[in-house]
Amino acid sequence: MNFEIDKSTYDEIAKVIHSDASPVGIDAKKTHILILNKLQELSERLERIEQQMGAK
Repeated sequence: MNFEIDKSTYDEIAKVIHSDASPVGIDAKKTHILILNKLQELSERLERIEQQMGAK
């Protein structure tokens, strides 16, 4: 498994989830929303791929 991410993408994500108000430095709610949104996108994409494969 490769969890490497290029620096510019890393910095962009860090900027989006950063929070000075949080003791851990990130906005947990925003972070979870981003993760859940991406999981939903992946689920929908997988579903489309599975449908296309079943249609062939």
